[in-house]
Amino acid sequence: MSPPRPLNVGLIGGGGGKAFIVNPHQASIFMGGTRRVVCGALHEKSEVALQSAADWPYPIRGYGTYDEMIAAEAKLPFGERMDFVVIVTPNFVHKDPAIKCLKKGFPVFCEKPLALNSAEAEEIAKAVEETKLPFGLAHTYLGHWSTQFGRFIVTSGLLGNIRRVDSHYWQGWLAGRTEDQGVQQAEWRVDPKRAGASCCGGDIGTHAFMHARYVTGLEVVKILFAKLTTFVGGRQLDDDFLTVCQMSNDALAQICASQVMIGHRNDLRIEVNGDKGTLILRQENSDEFTICLPDQPQRIYSRGDVKPNDGFLGDIPGFLLEAPIGPRIPSGHNEAFHDAFRRLYDAFELDIRDWLEDKVPSRAGERYASVYDGVKHMKFIEAAVKCSQMGLQFVVLE
Repeated sequence: MSPPRPLNVGLIGGGGGKAFIVNPHQASIFMGGTRRVVCGALHEKSEVALQSAADWPYPIRGYGTYDEMIAAEAKLPFGERMDFVVIVTPNFVHKDPAIKCLKKGFPVFCEKPLALNSAEAEEIAKAVEETKLPFGLAHTYLGHWSTQFGRFIVTSGLLGNIRRVDSHYWQGWLAGRTEDQGVQQAEWRVDPKRAGASCCGGDIGTHAFMHARYVTGLEVVKILFAKLTTFVGGRQLDDDFLTVCQMSNDALAQICASQVMIGHRNDLRIEVNGDKGTLILRQENSDEFTICLPDQPQRIYSRGDVKPNDGFLGDIPGFLLEAPIGPRIPSGHNEAFHDAFRRLYDAFELDIRDWLEDKVPSRAGERYASVYDGVKHMKFIEAAVKCSQMGLQFVVLE
């Protein structure tokens, strides 16, 4: 039986040489050789978009705008046209291309957060429901082996009843006026017209929120306290984001983020406390996680060295021990950001191939973030903004 053909990927955004996120996307798309970028509308300026396509490491079809790309690719036969689209633009350029791609029959994998606000997010979700096309949201850190194993541990009850969750994301890169230094990534994030109602919350607080929900399998139902702070003078949006929440089982959760904590780089961390034990995950050390049990030494589990039935773990689902989620390289050879992206793309690819064969895609929300996760993220950010403005009054999430 001959192997399936590689899937063709269209890219929106990422050109001009200043966008960091396009590099791990395109590298992870290519990992394994089952996907490849074949076309792109890579920049808002047509001349830059075309030049960026011409400068691609191998020949691709370049377009001046995403409207041109969507229209032209839709006319090509299956197998030659793009099979799905990846959107790596700033927040304010998510809704329009996403909906246009869906309406032309192209599945979408979009950078987070989903949109500028919940109204836009719900428009995208409606388009997904109407077209029934696969749609993924690039919450990269869900792809770490440790995150997916941690979800299994918590949701299978090994920690008992969950009491507390501490999910935070700490950075220090906006501790000064980075946006005045010509840093494109900073300029649009502090602009409410391009970023939405929150800088820090929308940018990395959504990661902390998604981690809390994904690892625990619980929902945030109420924000008890929120404080969005702007420490750096002259900014219109927050650079520090703090919330205390109630989860769907009545557990308490701290979900917070900061971009002004000097010395921190990409410190996404979650601690889940149950009545039988505690789980600790850090994305900066994503090859392992820590389990704390009463009156026992800490247990550190490393990728590639996990064995079932060890006195804490019972049987382990095979998908956590074997590729594509389990180890592809031996323990001690560190995985990283690109590998997490690869796992998301591997799962999304399986859903694309199911869809192409008229099967029902089934991995959104379990193996990668779904469009509905994106809607919840936007509602959480808006509720946190409202709660912060109101002071000590809590806000119930819809």
